[in-house]
Amino acid sequence: MHELLDQVVDHAQEFADLAAERVIALGLPLDARVSTVAEKTTLPALSDRFQNWETTVAEVVAQLDAALVTVRDAVAGLDEVDLSSQDVAIEIERGLTKDRWLLQAHIAA
Repeated sequence: MHELLDQVVDHAQEFADLAAERVIALGLPLDARVSTVAEKTTLPALSDRFQNWETTVAEVVAQLDAALVTVRDAVAGLDEVDLSSQDVAIEIERGLTKDRWLLQAHIAA
């Protein structure tokens, strides 16, 4: 499970970089300071205590669900605005969906 969660974190970093690269390619401002990101997040917070792995995975799945809402809204909103940016959002959505499925499979049994 530890390795799977490490992969989810790696993917999240890759998706953030991909989105940031697109924003920069469009010449838009980007404020990626930790304080700004934390202030604007729509993800539920993870517990700050030790807990069993099933609870941790369920919390990460909830975070992925929240991220997917945002990404799917972006996909829909970009439909007639910027198809290249929409493609980036679709790629991120696919990756998040896959990671969510892999994690959910461990707690659904």
